[in-house]
Amino acid sequence: MAKYSVHQQPVETLLSWIKSGDIAIPEIQRPFVWKAAKVRDLIDSLYQGYPVGYIITWRNPDVKLKNGELSAGKKVLIDGQQRITALTAAIVGQRVLNKNYKEVNIRIAFNPLTEKFEVLNKALEKSSEWINNINPIVNDEISITKAIRNYIELNPDADEDLIEDRIENLKRIKNKQVGIIELDHSLDIDTVTEIFIRINQKGVVLSNADFVMSKIAADEEHGGNRMRKLVDYFCRLIVDKGFNKHIVDNDTTFANHEYYKALKWMATGSDDLYVPNYIDVLRVSYTYKFRRGKFSDLVALLSGRNFETRTYQEEIAERSYAMLSEGLMDFVNQTNYQRFIMLVQSTGLINSKLISSKNSLNFSYALYLKLRKEGMAETEVQHYVKRWLIMSLLIGRYSGSSESMIDEDIKQINEKGIADYLAQMEQNNLGEGFWDFSLVSDLESSSVNNNAYNVYLAAQCNANAAAFLSKSMKITSLIEQRGDIHHIFPKKYLSDNGFIQRQYNQVANFVYTEQATNIKVGKMPPKEYLAKTMQEIQAGTFNISTIDSRQALESNLRFNDIPNVLYKATYDDYNDFLKARRILMAQKIRAYYEQL
Repeated sequence: MAKYSVHQQPVETLLSWIKSGDIAIPEIQRPFVWKAAKVRDLIDSLYQGYPVGYIITWRNPDVKLKNGELSAGKKVLIDGQQRITALTAAIVGQRVLNKNYKEVNIRIAFNPLTEKFEVLNKALEKSSEWINNINPIVNDEISITKAIRNYIELNPDADEDLIEDRIENLKRIKNKQVGIIELDHSLDIDTVTEIFIRINQKGVVLSNADFVMSKIAADEEHGGNRMRKLVDYFCRLIVDKGFNKHIVDNDTTFANHEYYKALKWMATGSDDLYVPNYIDVLRVSYTYKFRRGKFSDLVALLSGRNFETRTYQEEIAERSYAMLSEGLMDFVNQTNYQRFIMLVQSTGLINSKLISSKNSLNFSYALYLKLRKEGMAETEVQHYVKRWLIMSLLIGRYSGSSESMIDEDIKQINEKGIADYLAQMEQNNLGEGFWDFSLVSDLESSSVNNNAYNVYLAAQCNANAAAFLSKSMKITSLIEQRGDIHHIFPKKYLSDNGFIQRQYNQVANFVYTEQATNIKVGKMPPKEYLAKTMQEIQAGTFNISTIDSRQALESNLRFNDIPNVLYKATYDDYNDFLKARRILMAQKIRAYYEQL
């Protein structure tokens, strides 16, 4: 028996299905990631009669109700949302959200003489040869006769029969066929994902989070559609405070719901350290509340899956939606969210560029919510969450198969308790070999997007360390102000002496310093600019540095983990300097971690 069916439907029918709800797609669109030029290409392909790919739908499983009856599931859109959004933007004229959550129009212009499509711009808008917007013609807002007459008035030399033929072809876009693959409800997520990958040959990964979002958006009985809004509105308010007015003015039903009361604080809140997207919000809420990590399990639970009997029951679906709702509410709670952000900042991770793993943040927030819910003392919660966050960053815990790692970690913590499981993780991953060799090796890198280096900077911020060759300017301030990263051995000096970029851009050659200091050092070798610094200290002048005593200079070098060899260093000493500094940096990170 076939587990799917394939058929063709005209664009017009597909759009009507979406409007009527026959195909359930998220009520609030996620950001439209296609570039406008790709919308143009889609319209051109339809005009030319070329294939435009498939829309994939998956019918929700039939759920056994309390009275014993079966509830037929809706078709849920699995793939094709970007194409559908492109069609509604270009043909229906709906505004779409860009990646910054701003509403924009995408207007496609058409040149009947050349049969070319372009994204409307000011130059085309002024050209009489271009129809500025295909939407009124394709969407039946203007008759073909009127469209032809308008064009000929502006282009009297054009062949009227030719223009008529091509505008009629334009209008027929709505009749062009789109392929639809309908997957049977009996298929599991892994099979659906495999089908998606085999059909979509562009290497696009189908996220199980997309299954969840489509699933809850299609649900009205348990309030899933409102949960979808809660997720989307919260993520959007983080980056677009003005969207709050749109909610209040245009979605009064939601504005009167408890979900809005829970999230509206973000309309005036600010956070650029942890900016979660919809996947992050789902990840944290689900991991914390269900104590699982795999989104495929969540889809099954929201469908009412009984893992023991392999049947679907309404009671399980109802309970799962209620749990997800509680998890989402706890995620967006102002007190929870802001206290977690302060906890992260207290580790020295004061800027998002220091956090290379969003899933380390996600799991740490889920852990924070779990421990608080269990009534653990706040000081203990902070201790365990901070250690877990830094440990997971140092070992790259969630850099690979993150979902499997998250699933394992939350289950182990639930079974053994955070204290015992953290101790086990530290014993397995942070032994003497890690601190003395692995961490030192991790610091042998030319990438500033390096976990070990970023944790080192967090340690410096946590210690409130002064910038290199500065008396009062703190590293924290320079990172917040995007201050200069200075090469201890200037790159021009090393380059002039035969070193290549990968060599002089080693993270162990980096320090934060004030711009004036960076400029004054220029391309001097270290022994030369340190000698001048000491001369200025003796003379009581401040040119290269603001440091006013030899003791303060030695202290500054020590806090920046600079080996003493620097006082006499030339390019011949560079490689030995790097080795020595990496060891000092690793020692700084270890001392920092152990005091968390």
